Amino acid sequence: MRKGFVSLSVLVLAGVFAGQAAAADNWVGSWKLNATKSYLGSNAIRAQTLKFEVTADGIKLTSDGTDAEGKPMHGGYTSKFDGKDVPWSGNPMADVAAPKRIDDNTYENVWKKAGKPGVTPTSVFPRARWSNLKPI
Repeated sequence: MRKGFVSLSVLVLAGVFAGQAAAADNWVGSWKLNATKSYLGSNAIRAQTLKFEVTADGIKLTSDGTDAEGKPMHGGYTSKFDGKDVPWSGNPMADVAAPKRIDDNTYENVWKKAGKPGVTPTSVFPRARWSNLKPI
């Protein structure tokens, strides 16, 4: 009985510490595009909210917004932010993401479409360089 309790306690503590390590990433939370401070092209999105959540499978990104024509957009992926390819739904510029954690405030993401690398943004939080996001 005691041996089972100790094993269970170790597993619970390992889970707590693993969750805390992932939560140290300062981009976890919800962020909204500040279009007035962003330099967007004519074909760019008009509104976007990003939500980063810690899950058992890694960090889940969910994005909701409006494209340049005013049509709703929704997409996302789940990644361990280790630079490995994961499927990305809802992004007209990419069908695969390869996000890689640089530090608690920074990650780089290689966007790929049909197997070919395209855009490689580096996001620095609390202010993402590519879109001037702000917490909501």
